[in-house]
Amino acid sequence: AARDYGDFPLIGSRTAVWIAAQVHLMFAAFVLGVPMFAVVSEAIGLFGKDERYDRLAKEFTRLLLIAYSATALWGGVLLFFLTTLYPRFWAHLAEIFEVSMWIYVGLFFIESFTLYLYYYGWERWKAGTAKYAHWGLGILLNVWGTAVLFIADSWLSYMMSPPNLVAAAGASGAAPQVDLWVAITNATWMPINIHRVIANVVFGGSVVGAYAAYRFLAAETEEERAHYDWMGYVGNSIAIGALIVLPFAGYYLGREIYEYNQQMGITMMGGFMSWLWIIQAFLIGVLFLAGNYYLWVGMGRIPGAERFLPYTKWMLLVLILGVIVWATPHTMIADRAELEAMGGSHHPFLGVLGVMSAKNTAVNLMILTTFLSFLLYRRANKRPVVSWARTGTIVQGALFVIAALVVLFYGVYGYFVTAIVRIGFSTYQVLVVLATIVGVVVLDVLMARGAESRGAIRWGRMPPRSQYALFVLVVTFTWLMGLMGFARSGIRQHWHVWEVMRDTSQWAATPALGYAAQVISVCVVIFLGLIAFIFWLGGLVEKPQLVPKASPPSGAAPRRAHEPAAAGVP
Repeated sequence: AARDYGDFPLIGSRTAVWIAAQVHLMFAAFVLGVPMFAVVSEAIGLFGKDERYDRLAKEFTRLLLIAYSATALWGGVLLFFLTTLYPRFWAHLAEIFEVSMWIYVGLFFIESFTLYLYYYGWERWKAGTAKYAHWGLGILLNVWGTAVLFIADSWLSYMMSPPNLVAAAGASGAAPQVDLWVAITNATWMPINIHRVIANVVFGGSVVGAYAAYRFLAAETEEERAHYDWMGYVGNSIAIGALIVLPFAGYYLGREIYEYNQQMGITMMGGFMSWLWIIQAFLIGVLFLAGNYYLWVGMGRIPGAERFLPYTKWMLLVLILGVIVWATPHTMIADRAELEAMGGSHHPFLGVLGVMSAKNTAVNLMILTTFLSFLLYRRANKRPVVSWARTGTIVQGALFVIAALVVLFYGVYGYFVTAIVRIGFSTYQVLVVLATIVGVVVLDVLMARGAESRGAIRWGRMPPRSQYALFVLVVTFTWLMGLMGFARSGIRQHWHVWEVMRDTSQWAATPALGYAAQVISVCVVIFLGLIAFIFWLGGLVEKPQLVPKASPPSGAAPRRAHEPAAAGVP
């Protein structure tokens, strides 16, 4: 009879597959997030006539060539582990998803060829209309990568939420007769797709920022330091900007998990895994604090930003209070004496902060505060000339105040209604924050038309400690990705495929949180070590061609090559 499981020495089969899958996923997020970053940068350079963005896109596409190989190697290791250590489970997936697996392989080849054409044809296809065809190759690269992501997501989401007709087949282990498209479009497939696309943008931006920080600290000339300072700013802006909307995609995924199977949702949010969310809250608090710190330090290189610096201490206060509330557990870990002193497992005061009404309110106020930091940074060296500038600023301020009041109202009102109503309140909080962000951005873009500059941004004038914040961001993002991957996968408990194929191996129990943290940390060290090696290799090749000095227009002051061509922050 065919065997069901293999055995991996020392660490066991599940941990071996876990490490291979997690490191592969981290590289996959890198090679999917960075092309999005590159094609947008190239478009800004193409249509905005700013060659810096084109150089930036090419520099990161060069890193993709190495990272792409690492992604394929770890994917091969994962496939080898699954076929030899979990043959019955892999046969089950292959029987259902056989056609999609062939399409996956074909798209992988097409994506590889597109990447090579996109990079090696960069200089040749930059003349005339060919530059638009080259940009089209970048768009195709993202299309193929997203399609590959969606196909792979269907396999893992099927494991979490197989269609009901599959669940009805019982735990026999035989693959039921299920339509491929039905298996692909399971309950959590699209929520995971949306969440991962946004998360990949966040992750790609953080890696861009870390690479720029590394090159900034190693720079030998002022021009080089200015270039990488600007690159770090762009990477941080992308990472934190996408992070602002990422929690909303996470809420959508969590809601779909609850709707598919309430038991699975309770295990995730109310069972032993609930403490993962306390760790997650702390890590996301670190992200918000580090991202805002980088922006506030960066105001030192912007003429005119000094008028906003007094407000940063109040914004820091809001962020710290938000992190404290978000990281407060609902049920305390305490001994018998402490439980008696509290009068139960819920602290009389802290228990109030441990529920979702308080946490949703805190995170939405943190998002508004972070968005305000970006707005002040963007406005720092601009002097609007439109006649309605003062009125527009007042309207923007009113939108912030109204959004904060609405968020606070539903946060407090949530304590006086039933749970099902309270869950609906979180949707109202999200919608008002998103509406405020969109409304303020539209007003700001209109107000910035023809704006005068208060002075050119002094790129490169950043203290080394600002770059360490970018390192903190990439480490925290990477660790958070591993932590949430464990939460998503672990809620299946002892099932390979939820209530369809049971895990009958000796590793069927869900790992303890401490052990999971150790495995995740090993994955983070492996990935960041390999990424550091890729950064080093990138430094061995030719240095990026920095934008040459341009002749200033008649009557204008000379401009350094690394300074923005137009007023304002790029």
